[in-house]
Amino acid sequence: MMYDVAAAASKGRRDYQEDAVAIDFPEREGRGFIVLADGMGGHQAGDIASRLVVSEIAEFLKDKLYEDEVNEGGIPEILKEATLAANASIASYVKRNRNVAGMGTTLVLPVLADGHLYWVSVGDSPLYVFDGEDLRQVNEDHSLGPQIDMMVKSGMLDPEKGRNHPDRNCLTSVLMGSAIAKIDCNKPPLALRKGHIVIVSSDGLQFLTDEEIHKIVREHQNARSSDLVDALMTAVEKLDDPDQDNVSFAVIKVT
Repeated sequence: MMYDVAAAASKGRRDYQEDAVAIDFPEREGRGFIVLADGMGGHQAGDIASRLVVSEIAEFLKDKLYEDEVNEGGIPEILKEATLAANASIASYVKRNRNVAGMGTTLVLPVLADGHLYWVSVGDSPLYVFDGEDLRQVNEDHSLGPQIDMMVKSGMLDPEKGRNHPDRNCLTSVLMGSAIAKIDCNKPPLALRKGHIVIVSSDGLQFLTDEEIHKIVREHQNARSSDLVDALMTAVEKLDDPDQDNVSFAVIKVT
């Protein structure tokens, strides 16, 4: 399989960018990865955390992922090791720089290898897969959003209050240098085929509804990844939302 990859990023209406992204598909086929982190903790904290995690993981994977002796069964363990190493790098940085204590970041890390999708994620940065018809988020959402949605479905909470609940984006797991509450690491991997589209993003993309994202993806499923990226970013900008968060995302088309 070969991959068509494109990405984009914007500060949105924030004063600074706390998202960080690294992409590595050295041969456009075989194996490759994207690592995306959405930092928290304010200027000179959240941005440091996200860049630190992305840099640590990218170097770790470049050293480990492409070794010939690494088979498919070993990739999830490599992803977990990379996540723990990145978390330890935050702990080490905070120990040396007490003024940024409390900084942290989400993580979403998809790996495409031998026709399969592996991932590890911590936090609420979504990983979507479009199969030619349907778009779904495949990784876990480590925020209070799913719990609030369950309360709405059970009738315990009004739908409108659920959509606008002030705690929706409160994270239940994050990389902060301490013990990680939840790690989503899929096993077995998800099989891919020609026409599948993978979207990895920060939650800034979710200012668009899943239905809006789905519609744009369907309309551009036969276009280049760069065209789909442009269409998604244009849709975000057209919202003109005064609260628009940083938005970073990458699109991988299986060709």
